[in-house]
Amino acid sequence: MKELTVGSDAPGERLFLLGNEAIARGAIEAGVQVAAAYPGTPSSEIMETLAGVAQQLGIYVEWSTNEKVAFEVAFAASLSGLRALASMKHVGLNVAHDAVMTASYAGARGGMVLLVADDPWAWSSQSEQDSRYVAEQGYLPVLEPSSVAEARDMMVDAFRLSEEFHHPFMVRSVTRISHGRSDVTLGEISKERRQGHFAKDPARMVFTPSGARKNRPLMIDRFNQIKQAVDTFPGNHLELKNGARLGIIACGLSYSYTREALKWLGLEGQVSLLKIGTPHPLPERLVKELLEAVPEVLVAEELDPFVELHVKAIAGGSNIRVNIHGKDLIPLVGELSTRLLTEAIARLTNSRLPIDFAAIDKLGAELAPLLPARPPTLCPGCPHRASQYALKMAGKRVAREYGQDAEAVYPGDIGCYTLSYLPPIESMDVVLCMGASFGIANGLAHVLDTPVIGQLGDSTFFHSGIPALLNAVFNKAKVTMVILDNTATAMTGFQPHPGTGYTATGEKTTMVKPEDIARACGVEFVEVVDPFDLKQATDVMERAIRFNGPSVVVSRRPCTIIDQRNKKKAGEETIIYHIDQERCDGKCEACIKLLGCPAITKDDGRTIIDDTLCTGCGLCVYTCPYHAILKGVPE
Repeated sequence: MKELTVGSDAPGERLFLLGNEAIARGAIEAGVQVAAAYPGTPSSEIMETLAGVAQQLGIYVEWSTNEKVAFEVAFAASLSGLRALASMKHVGLNVAHDAVMTASYAGARGGMVLLVADDPWAWSSQSEQDSRYVAEQGYLPVLEPSSVAEARDMMVDAFRLSEEFHHPFMVRSVTRISHGRSDVTLGEISKERRQGHFAKDPARMVFTPSGARKNRPLMIDRFNQIKQAVDTFPGNHLELKNGARLGIIACGLSYSYTREALKWLGLEGQVSLLKIGTPHPLPERLVKELLEAVPEVLVAEELDPFVELHVKAIAGGSNIRVNIHGKDLIPLVGELSTRLLTEAIARLTNSRLPIDFAAIDKLGAELAPLLPARPPTLCPGCPHRASQYALKMAGKRVAREYGQDAEAVYPGDIGCYTLSYLPPIESMDVVLCMGASFGIANGLAHVLDTPVIGQLGDSTFFHSGIPALLNAVFNKAKVTMVILDNTATAMTGFQPHPGTGYTATGEKTTMVKPEDIARACGVEFVEVVDPFDLKQATDVMERAIRFNGPSVVVSRRPCTIIDQRNKKKAGEETIIYHIDQERCDGKCEACIKLLGCPAITKDDGRTIIDDTLCTGCGLCVYTCPYHAILKGVPE
């Protein structure tokens, strides 16, 4: 029997899927022909899944250089009559924002779906942005699934609705949908394969002021048609209960939490419930029906009070007297949970909590100090650790010449290397967003009299670092820009980028070198170093900092995970290091305090290297004043 996969055309069969796999499956069933993205947690697995079946199903899939380009690639396919998907995380939507706003003016020919994965509690992000506000600004209808299985359904619906109304649609996921797992019943895969055709219409498609004035009323008209249709959309469902004193409006994943909370409290069948699958636009008729049926309403949604504010506007505009709760009872920060909904509903219904949450919290507080601290850290053998050590040493050397108390400033960026802000490395002073390190460094260089050393990764450089590098040349900034090149978009799962020489589907392509781009932009000081050659790397970075103008150092070494995998495939042995206990005094702990490598630890008062973690990078050798760290296992 043939094994079932996400690409199997097996209607009615069930697969246990990751949420992002279910989203990809929905796009496959809908007949998507073009898909583009930039990797970003919690959205990355969507495009990885599609890339894995792209050749089998005849889908064009690409990892784009950034989210704006990804959206434009997909939108171009839609304008040519094909069904297209762009996926990204919430902060990636900021990068695509410009294109997204005008795309709504243009509308869609082939189904155009923008999948945005929000990240409540910022598990893998620098902010808790609520993407529904961007959708509202851009007249983008939003579908929001309540479960992994419904994520598949809504992707199919989104493509269908986009073509029905000739308008782009957004599907909003959140971390617990994207990274949850569930049984998913497969639907039929569309066999339709369209030939792209671009119908020229400059009056509508060239967005000059006159084009915008012509298209804005058309956009609003399309959106109003969608607004009239959402009351009958299957993702919206109203359950009115006779005699109910409380109504709950639950959006997306909050609906699943709410159903479970009502079960915990024994209130099933006693509370009226409106499931919201289209937070924008809201199903106003259904909302009014609920508001008129109960004296009190709770709005359950993750992140901001988006639905709550619109529900209050509907109540006010219709002169419906009802007490509406939301973020007064449910946190504005972080993820929701069954517990949080249970506590909120219990307060409104004077119900007894089924679980002693206070006792659980007390026990948790008592146990917390007993658990070992597990802060996030760079992997053993990570080349970024060596790069950080080198640039910090070089920065300290040069900073001394600026005055006794002078310190170099290190703007950082988004990637694995962001962890370098933590002790003991502490080589990042400000991290704003993708590509901002070079921009921030530019600004600091013009206002500070001290070395400024910006740093970002190779994928981030291609994503959004090049304009700031060019800006440094154009505006004569005396700034050092370090590109941490580990040959992959490592933090999100080793996706390829323009510097890897491979596409999303594994085909060979042109390998673009950051140093070539830097030279082409007019940077005069450009050098490439191996961070594990610490002396050479430090000397080069010191010369770069002293250079009177913008300088670029590319610190290149493959990610240690990639390196270890390649060695295993080639049958190469990893030669690790050990600490000679006769030479080590056991007290200085320089190797621990300077590097923070997880492979170096304490055992019964001794400083040791864990041979199960060591990757043989040898960086620790440079830090030991007693020359006690030696290659190979002890005899």
